[in-house]
Amino acid sequence: MKKLFKFFCFLFIIFVITIIGCFLYVKLSPKVTINSANNISLYDTNKTIYFKGNESKEWVDLDDISDYLIKSTIYTEDKNFYKHFGFDFLRIGKAILTNITSHSTNQGASTITQQYAKNLFLDFDKTWKRKWDEMWYTMRIEANYSKDEILEGYLNTINYGHGKYGIENASKFYFNKSSKDLDLAEASMLSGIPKAPSIYSPIINFENAKKRQLVVLNALVSNGIISSSEKDEAYSEELTITANSDKENLTSINYYIDAVMNELESIDSIPRNYSDYNGLKIYTNFNYDIQSSLEENVKNTFPDDSKIETSSVVMNPENGGIMALIGGKDYNNSTYNRAISSKRQVGSTMKPYLYYAALENGFTSSTAFTSEKTTFPLENGKTYSPVNYNDKYGNKAISMATAIAYSDNIYAVKTHMFLGYDALINVARRVGIKSKLESVPSLPLGTNEINIIEMAQGYAAFANEGYKVEGHFIEKIENGKGEVLYEYKKNKELVLNSSLVYILNNMLTATYDPLYVDYNYPTGIGLNGKLTHTYALKSGTTNGDNWNIGFNKKIVCAVWVGYDNNKELSKKDYKYAQNIWYKTVESYEKDMKDEDVWYEKPKNVVGMLVEPISGKPATESEKKQKLMYFLKGTEPKETDTTFDEITSNWKEKLFSLLLWCGII
Repeated sequence: MKKLFKFFCFLFIIFVITIIGCFLYVKLSPKVTINSANNISLYDTNKTIYFKGNESKEWVDLDDISDYLIKSTIYTEDKNFYKHFGFDFLRIGKAILTNITSHSTNQGASTITQQYAKNLFLDFDKTWKRKWDEMWYTMRIEANYSKDEILEGYLNTINYGHGKYGIENASKFYFNKSSKDLDLAEASMLSGIPKAPSIYSPIINFENAKKRQLVVLNALVSNGIISSSEKDEAYSEELTITANSDKENLTSINYYIDAVMNELESIDSIPRNYSDYNGLKIYTNFNYDIQSSLEENVKNTFPDDSKIETSSVVMNPENGGIMALIGGKDYNNSTYNRAISSKRQVGSTMKPYLYYAALENGFTSSTAFTSEKTTFPLENGKTYSPVNYNDKYGNKAISMATAIAYSDNIYAVKTHMFLGYDALINVARRVGIKSKLESVPSLPLGTNEINIIEMAQGYAAFANEGYKVEGHFIEKIENGKGEVLYEYKKNKELVLNSSLVYILNNMLTATYDPLYVDYNYPTGIGLNGKLTHTYALKSGTTNGDNWNIGFNKKIVCAVWVGYDNNKELSKKDYKYAQNIWYKTVESYEKDMKDEDVWYEKPKNVVGMLVEPISGKPATESEKKQKLMYFLKGTEPKETDTTFDEITSNWKEKLFSLLLWCGII
């Protein structure tokens, strides 16, 4: 027993020495600047601030915050806050025991100081190093600041949802009043949000917010702060959520801010914690006017009761800078950012990559295949039978330009199988598509899922006449002293032939050209008369997705519409993406001349009048004549044959061609 007693005494002495050593270490360490949490300013293309973290004037003293809010926060988050030195060991032990017995990890034990320390970092990696760093920061904060200073900083920097950091910002946003004027009902509602803003925001889910409010009120009752009758009165009080938003805080701006922060976390040269740089100045590609137009168009497009969602990206094709972004229909209802976090089937917006590959392999705007119901034999002995939208077929030869205008699936699959599956994939990879692409016959019909920023980036290579650019938000980052920590390196790489891109871009104007009205209508014919500038445009449609991606020299705009649960779209749903797209691009270019946004013809490209549907040279008696473009020497002739009509039995000939190409 004496030996055991001496052993425990030794351990106790070591423990005490360790604690004293740690205290001396953190006391002598440089003082942590705790008000640097979320100390970030975002600048737009005009170097005007559109978002501030805690640098804003909304920082308030603890004495100017409602006592109800202070008590609600303490007794919900950390009731022993004024008694511990950063760590509540009894609570930690109880949490571990609870999690073991319940076989879960739902019970947390972080103190307010620990949460504050966590907020001093740019990201929330769940690594042992991060946990170790957070522990030391917790001790350094406790060693250098009073409890009131810690609580004041915490309340002024935590996230209350919807891009609102700090209690004063949150109070004005949710209730249109200063935090000192919050009553018990309002304070208990707000103090419940930081645990999980996307779950407990009363704007996103009022029922969840009320359940969380009750947890807060019960904590106040059990700790003798309020009576049961006060709890009942506060819980039954009818709250008016104002959700105020001013010019500097368009709701959709929060999607853009989230995207910037997501990119910021991926930049290795930026210190991981806020105290290392005394604030960050982040210069982005944000354009307020475009964002405002995009948000307005989204708001005015969808019925109020619709569950349909959207994402949109507006990019500068010259450098890949993302000027505006929408991650959902309403940030107040859903903070999930579909623009940066989701992938969807892209439908026929995949076809321009295929048709560029075709031009590269000797096809022209007039190259013809027959549009008719077709069953393709496959290598595995099976067959593939694609269909056109609305089951419409010309049952005659149509040109590539016509196939683009109608988004003809038969023409696309014939081209895809004739060229070989790798041709399309190769072009997509060259322009920046990184998502998985399957070597299957249906690939040009957009059966694979791709992120909307990837698609905008891919189309930017067409918009800037052949250069690959990288979609990005941040141009430059400076610390509080003005020192440059990061600058985006422009790396434009020529990956496409500019002459072929010019030809393709002109074919993509056929999607809204009335000269292509024949047995079918161009997919964007509803835009005829609405557009005052020239754009290349392609739509894409699947059962659950609708896309519109269009561009010229000045802008690339991609819009997706669909349901989060992949519910099938109705016919009326297919008009939404097109409406958002054309109103946004037209608003952006309203003061520009068309000759400034469209392309000059390369010297090795010639124009020729053709009959639009067949692509054959137009005769004088032809009622419809369309100026199409070709590389010199590849202009169509009247005697040109259709690929699948080279022999009387074209199917056998096509099958032979596929065998010869090694596809089957």
